[in-house]
Amino acid sequence: MRDTVRTPDTFRTRERFRTRDTARTRDTFRLRDLVRRIEAATSPDRDRAVDALRALAILGVVLGHWLVTALVADSGTLRAASPLLYQPELTPVSWAFQTLAVFFLVGGQMGAKSHACARARGIGYGRWLRARLARLFRPVAAVLAVWAVAAGAMLGSGVSLLTVHTLLKLVLSPLWFLLVYAVLTAATPLVARLNPLWPLAVVLHVDLIRFGFGGPAWLGWINLAAGWLVPYCVGATWGRGLLRGRTAGWVLLIGGAAVTAGLVLLGGYPAAMVGVPGAPVSNLNPPTLAAVTFGLTQCGAALLLRGPLRRVLARPAAWAAVALVNLSAMTVFLWHQTAMMAVSVTTLRLYGPLPGLHTVPDDLGWVLARLCWLPVFAGALLICWAAFHGYEAGRPRKGGGGVVRGGGGVVRGGSRVVREGRLAREARHVEKPSV
Repeated sequence: MRDTVRTPDTFRTRERFRTRDTARTRDTFRLRDLVRRIEAATSPDRDRAVDALRALAILGVVLGHWLVTALVADSGTLRAASPLLYQPELTPVSWAFQTLAVFFLVGGQMGAKSHACARARGIGYGRWLRARLARLFRPVAAVLAVWAVAAGAMLGSGVSLLTVHTLLKLVLSPLWFLLVYAVLTAATPLVARLNPLWPLAVVLHVDLIRFGFGGPAWLGWINLAAGWLVPYCVGATWGRGLLRGRTAGWVLLIGGAAVTAGLVLLGGYPAAMVGVPGAPVSNLNPPTLAAVTFGLTQCGAALLLRGPLRRVLARPAAWAAVALVNLSAMTVFLWHQTAMMAVSVTTLRLYGPLPGLHTVPDDLGWVLARLCWLPVFAGALLICWAAFHGYEAGRPRKGGGGVVRGGGGVVRGGSRVVREGRLAREARHVEKPSV
Protein backbone atom coordinates (compact mmCIF):
# COMPACT_ATOMS: atom_id res chain seq x y z
CA MET A 1 0.00 0.00 0.00
CA ARG A 2 1.49 3.34 -1.08
CA ASP A 3 2.13 6.04 1.48
CA THR A 4 0.31 9.27 1.02
CA VAL A 5 2.63 12.15 0.32
CA ARG A 6 1.69 15.12 2.46
CA THR A 7 2.73 18.33 0.82
CA PRO A 8 2.41 21.88 2.20
CA ASP A 9 -0.55 22.37 -0.14
CA THR A 10 -2.31 19.43 1.51
CA PHE A 11 -1.90 20.97 4.96
CA ARG A 12 -3.06 24.36 3.72
CA THR A 13 -6.16 22.80 2.13
CA ARG A 14 -7.05 20.95 5.34
CA GLU A 15 -6.51 24.09 7.39
CA ARG A 16 -8.74 26.04 5.01
CA PHE A 17 -11.57 23.52 5.36
CA ARG A 18 -11.11 23.43 9.14
CA THR A 19 -11.32 27.22 9.33
CA ARG A 20 -14.40 27.25 7.10
CA ASP A 21 -16.15 24.63 9.22
CA THR A 22 -15.30 26.56 12.38
CA ALA A 23 -16.76 29.76 10.89
CA ARG A 24 -19.94 27.96 9.85
CA THR A 25 -20.33 26.48 13.31
CA ARG A 26 -19.83 29.91 14.87
CA ASP A 27 -22.42 31.48 12.56
CA THR A 28 -24.89 28.70 13.35
CA PHE A 29 -24.53 29.30 17.08
CA ARG A 30 -24.91 33.05 16.58
CA LEU A 31 -28.06 32.54 14.53
CA ARG A 32 -29.53 30.21 17.12
CA ASP A 33 -28.66 32.69 19.84
CA LEU A 34 -30.41 35.48 17.91
CA VAL A 35 -33.53 33.32 17.49
CA ARG A 36 -33.49 32.46 21.18
CA ARG A 37 -33.13 36.09 22.24
CA ILE A 38 -35.92 37.30 19.97
CA GLU A 39 -38.21 34.58 21.31
CA ALA A 40 -37.35 35.48 24.91
CA ALA A 41 -37.86 39.19 24.22
CA THR A 42 -41.36 38.78 22.78
CA SER A 43 -44.31 39.33 25.07
CA PRO A 44 -46.43 36.17 25.44
CA ASP A 45 -49.62 38.07 24.61
CA ARG A 46 -48.29 39.57 21.37
CA ASP A 47 -50.42 38.72 18.34
CA ARG A 48 -47.71 37.47 16.00
CA ALA A 49 -50.19 37.05 13.15
CA VAL A 50 -50.40 40.86 12.84
CA ASP A 51 -46.66 41.10 12.24
CA ALA A 52 -46.80 38.20 9.79
CA LEU A 53 -49.55 39.89 7.78
CA ARG A 54 -47.51 43.08 7.62
CA ALA A 55 -44.45 41.15 6.43
CA LEU A 56 -46.49 39.33 3.77
CA ALA A 57 -47.91 42.64 2.55
CA ILE A 58 -44.43 44.13 2.27
CA LEU A 59 -43.07 41.16 0.34
CA GLY A 60 -46.14 41.19 -1.90
CA VAL A 61 -45.55 44.83 -2.88
CA VAL A 62 -41.84 44.23 -3.50
CA LEU A 63 -42.32 41.13 -5.65
CA GLY A 64 -45.26 42.70 -7.44
CA HIS A 65 -43.25 45.74 -8.50
CA TRP A 66 -40.28 43.63 -9.53
CA LEU A 67 -42.48 41.38 -11.67
CA VAL A 68 -44.72 43.91 -13.42
CA THR A 69 -42.32 46.82 -13.91
CA ALA A 70 -39.96 46.85 -16.89
CA LEU A 71 -37.43 49.50 -17.89
CA VAL A 72 -37.22 49.27 -21.67
CA ALA A 73 -34.11 50.66 -23.38
CA ASP A 74 -35.32 52.64 -26.38
CA SER A 75 -33.14 54.98 -28.50
CA GLY A 76 -30.85 55.94 -25.65
CA THR A 77 -33.61 56.40 -23.07
CA LEU A 78 -35.38 54.24 -20.49
CA ARG A 79 -39.16 54.08 -20.39
CA ALA A 80 -41.46 52.16 -18.09
CA ALA A 81 -43.56 49.29 -19.44
CA SER A 82 -45.64 46.50 -17.97
CA PRO A 83 -45.93 42.86 -19.07
CA LEU A 84 -49.63 43.08 -18.17
CA LEU A 85 -50.18 45.35 -21.16
CA TYR A 86 -48.58 42.91 -23.61
CA GLN A 87 -49.59 39.66 -21.91
CA PRO A 88 -53.07 40.01 -20.34
CA GLU A 89 -52.96 36.35 -19.33
CA LEU A 90 -50.56 37.40 -16.56
CA THR A 91 -53.27 39.49 -14.89
CA PRO A 92 -53.67 37.05 -11.93
CA VAL A 93 -50.16 38.10 -10.87
CA SER A 94 -51.65 41.46 -9.87
CA TRP A 95 -54.22 39.67 -7.71
CA ALA A 96 -51.55 37.85 -5.75
CA PHE A 97 -49.12 40.73 -5.23
CA GLN A 98 -51.30 43.82 -4.89
CA THR A 99 -51.42 43.68 -1.10
CA LEU A 100 -51.90 47.33 -0.12
CA ALA A 101 -55.26 46.62 1.50
CA VAL A 102 -53.50 44.38 4.00
CA PHE A 103 -51.18 47.29 4.87
CA PHE A 104 -54.16 49.46 5.74
CA LEU A 105 -55.95 46.63 7.53
CA VAL A 106 -53.00 46.09 9.85
CA GLY A 107 -52.46 49.84 10.15
CA GLY A 108 -56.03 50.37 11.30
CA GLN A 109 -55.79 47.53 13.79
CA MET A 110 -52.57 48.80 15.33
CA GLY A 111 -53.64 52.45 15.16
CA ALA A 112 -56.88 51.81 17.07
CA LYS A 113 -55.14 49.72 19.74
CA SER A 114 -52.28 52.20 20.06
CA HIS A 115 -54.55 55.22 20.46
CA ALA A 116 -56.71 53.46 23.03
CA CYS A 117 -53.58 52.48 24.97
CA ALA A 118 -52.21 56.04 24.82
CA ARG A 119 -55.47 57.48 26.15
CA ALA A 120 -55.53 54.97 28.99
CA ARG A 121 -52.02 56.08 30.00
CA GLY A 122 -52.88 59.76 29.78
CA ILE A 123 -50.71 60.41 26.71
CA GLY A 124 -51.90 63.34 24.61
CA TYR A 125 -52.86 63.15 20.95
CA GLY A 126 -49.91 65.22 19.75
CA ARG A 127 -47.30 63.07 21.46
CA TRP A 128 -49.00 59.90 20.27
CA LEU A 129 -49.17 61.10 16.66
CA ARG A 130 -45.54 62.26 16.60
CA ALA A 131 -44.44 58.83 17.79
CA ARG A 132 -46.60 57.08 15.20
CA LEU A 133 -45.30 59.12 12.29
CA ALA A 134 -41.63 59.41 13.25
CA ARG A 135 -40.71 55.97 11.98
CA LEU A 136 -42.49 56.59 8.70
CA PHE A 137 -40.73 59.77 7.68
CA ARG A 138 -37.16 59.37 8.94
CA PRO A 139 -36.23 56.93 6.15
CA VAL A 140 -38.17 58.97 3.58
CA ALA A 141 -35.77 61.86 4.12
CA ALA A 142 -32.84 59.59 3.23
CA VAL A 143 -34.51 58.45 -0.01
CA LEU A 144 -35.32 61.99 -1.08
CA ALA A 145 -31.80 63.22 -0.33
CA VAL A 146 -30.11 60.39 -2.25
CA TRP A 147 -32.36 60.75 -5.28
CA ALA A 148 -32.06 64.53 -5.34
CA VAL A 149 -28.29 64.11 -5.66
CA ALA A 150 -28.65 61.24 -8.14
CA ALA A 151 -31.07 63.16 -10.37
CA GLY A 152 -28.78 66.18 -10.44
CA ALA A 153 -25.78 64.01 -11.27
CA MET A 154 -27.63 62.22 -14.08
CA LEU A 155 -28.83 65.44 -15.65
CA GLY A 156 -25.38 66.95 -15.33
CA SER A 157 -23.80 63.95 -17.06
CA GLY A 158 -26.12 64.19 -20.06
CA VAL A 159 -28.76 61.57 -19.19
CA SER A 160 -31.99 62.38 -21.01
CA LEU A 161 -34.78 64.12 -19.13
CA LEU A 162 -37.18 61.30 -20.10
CA THR A 163 -34.95 58.70 -18.43
CA VAL A 164 -34.58 60.77 -15.25
CA HIS A 165 -38.35 61.34 -15.16
CA THR A 166 -38.99 57.60 -15.55
CA LEU A 167 -36.64 56.69 -12.72
CA LEU A 168 -37.89 59.39 -10.35
CA LYS A 169 -41.50 58.44 -10.99
CA LEU A 170 -40.81 54.81 -10.07
CA VAL A 171 -39.08 55.88 -6.86
CA LEU A 172 -41.47 58.61 -5.75
CA SER A 173 -44.85 57.26 -6.83
CA PRO A 174 -45.03 54.70 -3.98
CA LEU A 175 -44.72 57.58 -1.51
CA TRP A 176 -48.40 58.41 -2.05
CA PHE A 177 -49.07 55.39 0.15
CA LEU A 178 -47.23 56.99 3.04
CA LEU A 179 -49.10 60.28 2.68
CA VAL A 180 -52.48 58.55 2.71
CA TYR A 181 -51.39 56.33 5.58
CA ALA A 182 -50.23 59.38 7.55
CA VAL A 183 -53.55 61.15 7.00
CA LEU A 184 -55.55 58.12 8.11
CA THR A 185 -53.29 57.65 11.12
CA ALA A 186 -53.84 61.27 12.13
CA ALA A 187 -57.59 60.75 11.77
CA THR A 188 -57.63 57.57 13.86
CA PRO A 189 -59.50 59.15 16.81
CA LEU A 190 -62.27 60.17 14.37
CA VAL A 191 -62.46 57.03 12.21
CA ALA A 192 -61.66 54.31 14.75
CA ARG A 193 -65.38 53.65 15.26
CA LEU A 194 -66.51 54.47 11.73
CA ASN A 195 -68.46 51.74 9.97
CA PRO A 196 -66.53 50.69 6.82
CA LEU A 197 -69.77 50.87 4.84
CA TRP A 198 -69.70 54.69 4.95
CA PRO A 199 -66.43 55.19 3.04
CA LEU A 200 -67.46 52.27 0.79
CA ALA A 201 -70.62 54.20 -0.09
CA VAL A 202 -68.50 57.24 -0.98
CA VAL A 203 -66.41 55.15 -3.37
CA LEU A 204 -69.55 53.70 -4.93
CA HIS A 205 -71.08 57.12 -5.58
CA VAL A 206 -67.83 58.59 -6.92
CA ASP A 207 -67.51 55.75 -9.45
CA LEU A 208 -71.18 56.02 -10.35
CA ILE A 209 -70.77 59.71 -11.17
CA ARG A 210 -67.46 59.18 -13.02
CA PHE A 211 -68.31 56.16 -15.12
CA GLY A 212 -72.11 56.15 -15.12
CA PHE A 213 -72.85 59.83 -15.69
CA GLY A 214 -69.62 61.00 -17.34
CA GLY A 215 -68.44 63.06 -14.38
CA PRO A 216 -65.01 64.72 -14.27
CA ALA A 217 -61.98 62.45 -13.93
CA TRP A 218 -60.55 64.46 -11.02
CA LEU A 219 -63.50 63.35 -8.90
CA GLY A 220 -61.89 59.92 -8.69
CA TRP A 221 -59.14 61.23 -6.44
CA ILE A 222 -61.65 61.44 -3.61
CA ASN A 223 -61.29 57.66 -3.56
CA LEU A 224 -57.61 57.96 -2.69
CA ALA A 225 -58.67 58.64 0.90
CA ALA A 226 -62.11 57.04 0.94
CA GLY A 227 -60.96 53.84 -0.78
CA TRP A 228 -58.13 53.05 1.63
CA LEU A 229 -60.22 54.18 4.57
CA VAL A 230 -62.37 51.09 4.02
CA PRO A 231 -59.71 48.48 5.00
CA TYR A 232 -58.36 50.89 7.62
CA CYS A 233 -61.79 50.95 9.29
CA VAL A 234 -62.03 47.15 9.05
CA GLY A 235 -58.67 46.99 10.83
CA ALA A 236 -59.84 49.44 13.51
CA THR A 237 -62.89 47.26 14.08
CA TRP A 238 -60.54 44.29 14.45
CA GLY A 239 -58.41 46.31 16.88
CA ARG A 240 -61.47 46.92 19.07
CA GLY A 241 -61.91 43.16 19.38
CA LEU A 242 -65.08 42.91 17.29
CA LEU A 243 -63.80 40.45 14.65
CA ARG A 244 -62.76 37.54 16.82
CA GLY A 245 -64.57 34.77 14.95
CA ARG A 246 -64.13 33.50 11.41
CA THR A 247 -67.58 34.57 10.17
CA ALA A 248 -66.46 38.10 9.29
CA GLY A 249 -63.49 36.71 7.39
CA TRP A 250 -65.64 34.44 5.26
CA VAL A 251 -68.20 37.18 4.58
CA LEU A 252 -65.49 39.58 3.41
CA LEU A 253 -63.69 36.94 1.37
CA ILE A 254 -66.71 35.51 -0.45
CA GLY A 255 -68.69 38.74 -0.71
CA GLY A 256 -65.71 40.80 -1.84
CA ALA A 257 -64.69 38.22 -4.44
CA ALA A 258 -68.23 37.94 -5.82
CA VAL A 259 -68.70 41.70 -6.12
CA THR A 260 -65.26 42.18 -7.67
CA ALA A 261 -65.92 39.48 -10.25
CA GLY A 262 -69.25 41.09 -11.11
CA LEU A 263 -67.64 44.53 -11.51
CA VAL A 264 -64.96 43.13 -13.82
CA LEU A 265 -67.19 40.85 -15.88
CA LEU A 266 -70.31 43.01 -16.05
CA GLY A 267 -69.28 46.51 -15.03
CA GLY A 268 -66.36 46.98 -17.39
CA TYR A 269 -63.70 47.46 -14.74
CA PRO A 270 -60.13 46.33 -15.58
CA ALA A 271 -59.17 42.89 -14.32
CA ALA A 272 -55.66 44.02 -13.32
CA MET A 273 -55.53 45.37 -9.79
CA VAL A 274 -52.44 47.48 -10.46
CA GLY A 275 -51.77 50.38 -12.78
CA VAL A 276 -50.92 49.36 -16.35
CA PRO A 277 -49.14 51.98 -18.49
CA GLY A 278 -51.22 52.74 -21.58
CA ALA A 279 -54.47 51.31 -20.20
CA PRO A 280 -57.47 53.68 -20.44
CA VAL A 281 -58.60 53.01 -16.84
CA SER A 282 -56.55 52.09 -13.79
CA ASN A 283 -57.97 50.33 -10.76
CA LEU A 284 -55.29 51.84 -8.55
CA ASN A 285 -54.63 55.44 -9.66
CA PRO A 286 -57.05 56.48 -8.28
CA PRO A 287 -58.66 53.48 -6.53
CA THR A 288 -61.88 52.27 -8.04
CA LEU A 289 -64.78 50.40 -6.50
CA ALA A 290 -63.33 47.16 -7.92
CA ALA A 291 -60.00 47.80 -6.18
CA VAL A 292 -61.77 48.45 -2.88
CA THR A 293 -63.96 45.34 -3.04
CA PHE A 294 -60.89 43.32 -4.03
CA GLY A 295 -59.16 44.79 -0.98
CA LEU A 296 -62.03 43.58 1.18
CA THR A 297 -61.47 40.12 -0.28
CA GLN A 298 -57.86 40.32 0.86
CA CYS A 299 -58.96 41.53 4.29
CA GLY A 300 -61.20 38.49 4.61
CA ALA A 301 -58.36 36.17 3.65
CA ALA A 302 -56.07 37.91 6.14
CA LEU A 303 -58.57 37.47 8.98
CA LEU A 304 -58.95 33.79 8.13
CA LEU A 305 -55.17 33.31 8.13
CA ARG A 306 -54.76 34.52 11.70
CA GLY A 307 -55.09 31.06 13.25
CA PRO A 308 -52.71 29.22 10.90
CA LEU A 309 -50.17 32.05 11.13
CA ARG A 310 -50.20 31.96 14.92
CA ARG A 311 -49.51 28.22 14.87
CA VAL A 312 -46.63 28.61 12.43
CA LEU A 313 -45.13 31.52 14.34
CA ALA A 314 -45.13 29.57 17.57
CA ARG A 315 -41.88 28.21 16.15
CA PRO A 316 -39.06 30.53 17.29
CA ALA A 317 -37.19 30.46 13.96
CA ALA A 318 -40.27 31.45 11.94
CA TRP A 319 -41.12 34.23 14.37
CA ALA A 320 -37.54 35.56 14.31
CA ALA A 321 -37.67 35.85 10.51
CA VAL A 322 -40.96 37.78 10.65
CA ALA A 323 -39.70 40.05 13.43
CA LEU A 324 -36.55 40.94 11.52
CA VAL A 325 -38.50 41.71 8.33
CA ASN A 326 -40.75 44.07 10.27
CA LEU A 327 -37.77 45.85 11.80
CA SER A 328 -36.80 46.91 8.26
CA ALA A 329 -40.26 47.23 6.73
CA MET A 330 -39.95 50.87 5.70
CA THR A 331 -36.41 50.43 4.38
CA VAL A 332 -37.46 47.52 2.19
CA PHE A 333 -40.52 49.39 0.93
CA LEU A 334 -38.67 52.60 0.13
CA TRP A 335 -35.56 51.12 -1.49
CA HIS A 336 -36.80 48.08 -3.45
CA GLN A 337 -37.44 50.11 -6.61
CA THR A 338 -34.03 51.74 -6.30
CA ALA A 339 -32.43 48.29 -6.07
CA MET A 340 -34.16 47.15 -9.26
CA MET A 341 -33.24 50.32 -11.14
CA ALA A 342 -29.63 50.18 -9.96
CA VAL A 343 -29.28 46.68 -11.42
CA SER A 344 -31.02 47.74 -14.66
CA VAL A 345 -28.95 50.88 -15.22
CA THR A 346 -25.62 49.28 -14.26
CA THR A 347 -26.05 46.25 -16.50
CA LEU A 348 -27.26 48.43 -19.38
CA ARG A 349 -24.06 50.50 -19.24
CA LEU A 350 -21.82 47.45 -18.90
CA TYR A 351 -23.43 44.92 -21.24
CA GLY A 352 -26.12 46.69 -23.24
CA PRO A 353 -29.80 45.60 -23.36
CA LEU A 354 -30.41 42.27 -21.64
CA PRO A 355 -33.50 39.99 -21.69
CA GLY A 356 -35.78 40.46 -18.71
CA LEU A 357 -34.27 43.85 -17.88
CA HIS A 358 -34.26 46.17 -20.88
CA THR A 359 -36.36 44.39 -23.50
CA VAL A 360 -40.07 44.78 -24.23
CA PRO A 361 -42.03 42.45 -21.89
CA ASP A 362 -44.14 40.90 -24.64
CA ASP A 363 -43.47 37.15 -24.40
CA LEU A 364 -42.90 34.27 -21.99
CA GLY A 365 -39.15 34.53 -22.48
CA TRP A 366 -39.18 37.93 -20.77
CA VAL A 367 -41.06 36.47 -17.80
CA LEU A 368 -38.60 33.59 -17.39
CA ALA A 369 -35.65 35.96 -17.69
CA ARG A 370 -37.18 38.34 -15.12
CA LEU A 371 -37.58 35.48 -12.64
CA CYS A 372 -33.85 34.81 -12.99
CA TRP A 373 -33.12 38.46 -12.17
CA LEU A 374 -35.10 38.46 -8.91
CA PRO A 375 -32.17 37.15 -6.78
CA VAL A 376 -29.97 39.91 -8.22
CA PHE A 377 -32.58 42.51 -7.25
CA ALA A 378 -32.69 40.99 -3.77
CA GLY A 379 -28.91 41.27 -3.47
CA ALA A 380 -29.02 44.94 -4.47
CA LEU A 381 -31.81 45.53 -1.96
CA LEU A 382 -29.66 43.92 0.74
CA ILE A 383 -26.93 46.44 -0.03
CA CYS A 384 -29.44 49.29 0.23
CA TRP A 385 -30.67 47.86 3.52
CA ALA A 386 -27.14 47.72 4.92
CA ALA A 387 -26.59 51.36 3.98
CA PHE A 388 -29.89 52.90 5.08
CA HIS A 389 -31.73 50.75 7.64
CA GLY A 390 -30.25 52.85 10.43
CA TYR A 391 -32.56 55.72 9.43
CA GLU A 392 -35.54 53.52 10.20
CA ALA A 393 -34.25 52.24 13.52
CA GLY A 394 -33.44 55.74 14.76
CA ARG A 395 -31.52 56.41 17.93
CA PRO A 396 -32.02 53.93 20.77
CA ARG A 397 -34.03 55.41 23.59
CA LYS A 398 -32.69 55.69 27.12
CA GLY A 399 -34.03 52.91 29.25
CA GLY A 400 -35.42 51.22 26.18
CA GLY A 401 -34.00 47.83 27.08
CA GLY A 402 -30.97 45.91 25.99
CA VAL A 403 -29.56 45.03 22.61
CA VAL A 404 -30.09 41.63 21.08
CA ARG A 405 -27.06 40.63 19.03
CA GLY A 406 -26.27 37.56 17.02
CA GLY A 407 -25.81 36.27 13.51
CA GLY A 408 -24.54 39.63 12.43
CA GLY A 409 -27.86 41.28 13.24
CA VAL A 410 -28.76 43.81 15.89
CA VAL A 411 -32.24 44.21 17.38
CA ARG A 412 -32.33 47.33 19.52
CA GLY A 413 -34.36 47.57 22.68
CA GLY A 414 -36.40 50.48 21.35
CA SER A 415 -37.92 48.33 18.62
CA ARG A 416 -41.68 47.88 18.42
CA VAL A 417 -41.24 44.24 17.40
CA VAL A 418 -39.10 42.74 20.14
CA ARG A 419 -37.65 43.92 23.42
CA GLU A 420 -35.10 42.50 25.81
CA GLY A 421 -35.25 43.19 29.51
CA ARG A 422 -38.34 45.06 30.70
CA LEU A 423 -41.27 44.25 28.40
CA ALA A 424 -43.59 47.24 28.51
CA ARG A 425 -46.71 46.42 26.57
CA GLU A 426 -47.95 49.97 26.54
CA ALA A 427 -44.64 51.33 25.29
CA ARG A 428 -44.69 48.89 22.40
CA HIS A 429 -47.80 50.60 21.08
CA VAL A 430 -46.75 54.21 21.67
CA GLU A 431 -43.00 54.55 21.14
CA LYS A 432 -42.82 53.12 17.62
CA PRO A 433 -45.57 53.27 15.03
CA SER A 434 -46.31 50.22 12.97
CA VAL A 435 -45.96 50.25 9.20
